[in-house]
Amino acid sequence: MGSMSQGLFLSLSLFIALFFNHHKATASEDSNATISNNARKLAGRCNWFHGKWVYDASYPLYNPSTCPFIDPQFNCQKYGRPDKQYEKYRWQPFSCPLPRFNAMDFLTRYRGKKIMFVGDSLSLNQFNSLACMIHSWVPNTRTSFTKNSALSTITFQDYGLQLFLYRTAYLVDLDREKVGRVLKLDSIKSGDAWRGMDVLVFNTWHWWTHTGNAQPWDYIQERGKLYKDMNRFVAYYKGLTTWARWVNLNVNPAQTKVFFLGISPVHYEGRDWNQPAKSCMSQTEPFFGLKYPAGTPMAWVVVNKVLSRIKKPVFFLDVTTLSQYRKDAHPEGYSGVMATDCSHWCLPGLPDTWNVLLHAALFS
Repeated sequence: MGSMSQGLFLSLSLFIALFFNHHKATASEDSNATISNNARKLAGRCNWFHGKWVYDASYPLYNPSTCPFIDPQFNCQKYGRPDKQYEKYRWQPFSCPLPRFNAMDFLTRYRGKKIMFVGDSLSLNQFNSLACMIHSWVPNTRTSFTKNSALSTITFQDYGLQLFLYRTAYLVDLDREKVGRVLKLDSIKSGDAWRGMDVLVFNTWHWWTHTGNAQPWDYIQERGKLYKDMNRFVAYYKGLTTWARWVNLNVNPAQTKVFFLGISPVHYEGRDWNQPAKSCMSQTEPFFGLKYPAGTPMAWVVVNKVLSRIKKPVFFLDVTTLSQYRKDAHPEGYSGVMATDCSHWCLPGLPDTWNVLLHAALFS
């Protein structure tokens, strides 16, 4: 055990430099038009992730007061958010129409199927959203909800459709040992719980940035060695590489479709959209420019690097840019949990669009 050696620091510096060069080359093009090769095979010629937000009076897709599956921290209307315009925006790709969500079509095609979201509270956001989107079409159907440790399940009993949420902040293992809490970059024992699904939707990023009291681990472990800390982008790359190895070894594409949800942005710093004195608080409309001032996050580059090397087909739900535009869609001070929440998303809201894209990708 001990701190990293000087040689390791040098290798990490080189690693980050390579990523930075790749990031600059990517950002010089239209980052919205870049999808992993596996995603491109599924999406065909249409780029659903390059577009704009348009006002749509027919939105939202469901009424939050009649959906029993919304976690209170996402129910912004319940906690007094005074405006509702953030619920009224629909994503419109430039190059093609995006199919509208049809829950009856979804329930028919996925009767008896199992769909699992694997990740942190943003996966909870998306899990709640899809359940509400389906429920709004069949409000009288029998449903059940169970929660056991990390696993939550919503079942639409008349259709045999099961939605699962497996909560894991890092995808790789976080274990409590004698030395303390250890984040294991090359271990993924929890993957046993993900087997047998028809659809897997993975997500991880936000917790990789946490430090101080918000950091849930004491050491990082790789190849049996413990480190007090590590460059977080490097750690993220190593952790995602372990996840990719798990997918390659354990997923049968004939049975299971795999998705990775892109980096969900935060809006705590108004300078990201050229309003330095602002945060997401009191934002009532999206960013309408064609190029988000903050540019492409480095974490997006890491995800693309890993997905470009994975052998099994994984569809990249590249929601980063379209989500960056939605500075208006956070709970702000209306979550009942956090005084200022510019990282999660109100429901109804942005995660509904993530699921519209998921629906389109599943049935394209």
